[in-house]
Amino acid sequence: MLDRLGLSPEEWSAITLSLRVAGVATLASLGPGLAVAWLLARRRFPGRALLDGLVHLPLILPPVVTGYLLLLAFGRRGTFGALLADLGIVLSFRWTGAALACAVMGFPLMVRAMRLSLEAVDARVEQAAATLGAGPLAVFLTVTLPLALPGVLAGAVLAFAKAMGEFGATITFVSNIPGETQTLPSAIYTLTQVPGGEAGALRLTLVSVAISMAALLISEVLARRVGRRIGAG
Repeated sequence: MLDRLGLSPEEWSAITLSLRVAGVATLASLGPGLAVAWLLARRRFPGRALLDGLVHLPLILPPVVTGYLLLLAFGRRGTFGALLADLGIVLSFRWTGAALACAVMGFPLMVRAMRLSLEAVDARVEQAAATLGAGPLAVFLTVTLPLALPGVLAGAVLAFAKAMGEFGATITFVSNIPGETQTLPSAIYTLTQVPGGEAGALRLTLVSVAISMAALLISEVLARRVGRRIGAG
């Protein structure tokens, strides 16, 4: 089957690893991303500007710097990496570390989309639900989250797309190990550095574009369906 698709086993390995890394990074970021977005959208507290700056820091730092900071923090001898290693959890030079790097790089995009969507929810609707006896958690789950769901989906897709294309932080933190940490971008980079690798690089580039476009189209379809249900309600 791989031959019919024109993909070598190594190229297919990079594709499946990228999908796994991007999926894990996105799912692991959803809960924290939604919590941070809600804090920034609905609460005023000391240090809010600092939190906002820290969340968006990966957007302005060179990805290699972010990867190096992750290596310092989560490497085997890092601040947190040494503690995790004692528990048998190793992130550096493992695919799980690639997922962590992708999650960090995609987190600002996810939070921003979710925050804008939460800010667009009319606070008076939440207050009305509260006056009817709903608790804060019930208000969030039954009122705020459904209304903000298109933005939540958009944030998840942005984070997934960013994870699929992440290169600098990933290669710095987990290197470029075939079958373990070699994702689509690093595989494309490797193919461009070897004679005769242009065809493989082009194939993987087309696959990357197709996956990203499919994710965006699925997000648009889901957002429209959610919007229609909210409007009908």
